[in-house]
Amino acid sequence: MTSLPNRPVSRRELLESGIPARRIEAMRRRGDLRTVFRGVYVGKGVADSLAVRVDAAALVLGPDQVVCDRAAAFLHGVDAYGIRESQSRPLETCVLRGGTRTRHHGIDGRERDLAAHDIERKRQVRLTTPLRTALDLGCSLPRHRALGALDALARLHGFDPILLDSGSHRFRGRRGVLQLRSLIPLVDPRSESARESWIRLDIADAGLPRPEVQWWVVEDGVELWRLDLAYPDPKVAVEYDGEEFHLRTREQIAHDSRRRRWLREHGWTVIVVTKEDLRAQADAAWIQRLREALAPQTWRFRWEPGRRN
Repeated sequence: MTSLPNRPVSRRELLESGIPARRIEAMRRRGDLRTVFRGVYVGKGVADSLAVRVDAAALVLGPDQVVCDRAAAFLHGVDAYGIRESQSRPLETCVLRGGTRTRHHGIDGRERDLAAHDIERKRQVRLTTPLRTALDLGCSLPRHRALGALDALARLHGFDPILLDSGSHRFRGRRGVLQLRSLIPLVDPRSESARESWIRLDIADAGLPRPEVQWWVVEDGVELWRLDLAYPDPKVAVEYDGEEFHLRTREQIAHDSRRRRWLREHGWTVIVVTKEDLRAQADAAWIQRLREALAPQTWRFRWEPGRRN
């Protein structure tokens, strides 16, 4: 090995490549090598990330260890970490009940009851399947983040919420299972962002009718505009503008303004929800606007848990 490793390597691999132990230690002290886990290193130019840590974990985890929860969701394409965890991104693993949890610093070892069909392999590690990961996160994450993760995993991996319902029966008595069962009827794979999922949950919690997701406005047989959330009969739209708003181009901002102006001119009520509106103390105003917009039509909808529009 003639250059610094750009992937995780074990001390044994370095030794076998001809680098003596004293030089490995010197490189580590100088900072040329960064320790990921004990006995596993990467070159100093390799940025820390969950993907790097997973690849490093593959070199130290025993055959009974399974990557799970938010780390498994990340490997399945869904970021279920909170804002405060955006840098650390804990690596969660589990063993079957009664097994020995990993003791490696930087790995959160847990116990879990898993069946063979709950496990698959990716990036040289065993991890929980998308469906099992969704069930676990539905129990363990705070409600809004849990629904966002459930929606995203269902969308990316194409499983029907019916599978979630049948899978939840295995979790009888588990902490968080009541939350999971309450969220499953709200899961919608059409939801395209976590914030849309959060808005739908706030609407359901307020006892308001369930909106259509990703609804197309059609004029003379032509699909003109797609709405995040919509009530087509009373012509009410709910849309999210969040922290990504400042990243939009002038053309995108102009497009949104033109679209919303057209909608209002054609009888639609457009309610725009911002990041601040979704804070715990700030949702009453937009919910009240929605309640008022739906008031003349509410008797026609009568929201029921588990109903799919």
